[in-house]
Amino acid sequence: MAPKVWLNGELVERDRAVITVFDHGLLYGDGVFEGIRSYNGRVFRLEKHVRRLFDSANGIRLEIPLTPQAVGDAVVGTLQANGMKDAYIRVVVTRGEGTLGLDPNRCPKPNMFIITDKIVLYPQELYENGLEIITASTMRNHPNAVNPRLKSLNYLNNILAKIEAIDAGTLEAVMLNHLGYVAECTGDNIFIVRDGRLFTPPIAAGILEGITRDEILDIARAARLEVREENLTRQDLYVADECFLTGTAAEVVPVVRIDKRTIGSGKPGPVTKRLAEEFHRRTRG
Repeated sequence: MAPKVWLNGELVERDRAVITVFDHGLLYGDGVFEGIRSYNGRVFRLEKHVRRLFDSANGIRLEIPLTPQAVGDAVVGTLQANGMKDAYIRVVVTRGEGTLGLDPNRCPKPNMFIITDKIVLYPQELYENGLEIITASTMRNHPNAVNPRLKSLNYLNNILAKIEAIDAGTLEAVMLNHLGYVAECTGDNIFIVRDGRLFTPPIAAGILEGITRDEILDIARAARLEVREENLTRQDLYVADECFLTGTAAEVVPVVRIDKRTIGSGKPGPVTKRLAEEFHRRTRG
């Protein structure tokens, strides 16, 4: 069965899922998206993802042509049409076709599409043995320029930092904000453990409020771990007992080296393992 893509209300074969080169999403990165996961046929935290999609759209004054309920139904319908149970789902809304100019008012109708596919960000051995990352020189976008809470189609800021990571022989990079504090990685939120307490940068540090991040915070609080959302420096990362990243695609991946410095014992720590196991249970149980 050929893969199907939901495109503006219709399920079409992947090779026929096309939009015009005059779409402002392509020309200017003018649009928003969500990455969602399904496990055993169930879409994980669908309502939260859809709400964030609409929040991002409102932030750039883009009107989504469906209700939140209809978007959720389209996600589930696309998943079922492709016969997939464990999948990565990408929902994209663009400004639509316009002219060769910035004026969004010349885009009368948004384009929307939904893709269901597989995604593997990191090899399995990194979940078992831990990931090495660096600190990027590329600064996270200033919140008053392009707010990182908007999950927009313009990911060039993240891509530039990702290139730095690849050049350094690693797969991920920490990005600092305009004040020099730790914000997030190119595609994941970051956590550290120090003296049995869990730390992660606050929303005000200029991060995307991750759905998986929120889930880990909920798991940690339910386990009676002390949780702090506060500004972190690179030194806080270097002296941490444990470190790990979270994201919809990445899930929970431990970090064992940052900027050539070994974190803790150099192996995934017990708190990281416990949180990852509970996340696995919640998503697949």
